[in-house]
Amino acid sequence: MSNPIAPVENPSAKPRRMEDGGRMNSGGSQSGVRAESGKSSARQVPPDSLTVSQRGPVTLVRLSRPAKRNALDDVTIAGLETFFSSPPEGTRVVILHGEGKHFSAGADLSVVAETSAATAVRLSRAAHRACDRIEYGDVPVIVVLHGAVIGGSLELAAAAHIRVAEHGAYYGLPEGTRGIFVGAGGAVRIPRLIGTARMIDMMLTGRTYSASDGASLGFSQYLVGDGQGLARAIALAEGIAANAVLSNFAIVQALPRIARADPETGLLMESLMTAIAVSDEEAKARLNAFLEKRAPKTSHRPAAAE
Repeated sequence: MSNPIAPVENPSAKPRRMEDGGRMNSGGSQSGVRAESGKSSARQVPPDSLTVSQRGPVTLVRLSRPAKRNALDDVTIAGLETFFSSPPEGTRVVILHGEGKHFSAGADLSVVAETSAATAVRLSRAAHRACDRIEYGDVPVIVVLHGAVIGGSLELAAAAHIRVAEHGAYYGLPEGTRGIFVGAGGAVRIPRLIGTARMIDMMLTGRTYSASDGASLGFSQYLVGDGQGLARAIALAEGIAANAVLSNFAIVQALPRIARADPETGLLMESLMTAIAVSDEEAKARLNAFLEKRAPKTSHRPAAAE
């Protein structure tokens, strides 16, 4: 499969390279990374704060503002919305991760401090759109968490389908101590993970949680050693990419909506998705392979470092 991401010549930028395991090594700003979209003939040009690379059917998106602890400004949020609205052709799973010592310290407070009420509403709604594109996009999204996962970045992570945390990650919602409020969908998504009472406590007191505590509370589904998050995410993504496309789509699209629907509506949605998924030719081929003993049975293999 050809790589649809081609670098644009930029004499002032040092090259970026893919290291073993999909790690990216940055030698400077690269504003010209381009992604071909399968849904549009127009090319997407991510901002300097985002770096896009591809590993077969897995596309990696990296927050690239390490000097600002990957703080999320309006340009970065707009870039995320654009990317997740139309990932590169051939993408079956997306991995979102951060450059440097932290996933992200949250909203760029230097921008927030000068924001009017009207602008704050506009920026919040833009963040809602970006996070909705992640949660309700066409493909599963895995996020890798390390270092600070604070405020708006925790809201961003909550929109992903799978969260892999390194031991050094920590979670916080310091909005109460800053005199502000969550604005990227956290008021809806984070209570689904940890409950409303715990979120209230975090916002009122500034309480933080370690990665270990966060794994038990629901912030992440996987906990790995420091420096191992991206490798684990890639391994998960490659397995997910091997699933039936329609099945993956149904899982990420239908399950969250069924969970929020009333029981009768949820059960009807389940029946409809069952019928759609099982009628797919790929599903039939996979079921026949299992019945003919050409596919492995499900077995339990304890995972290391979880």
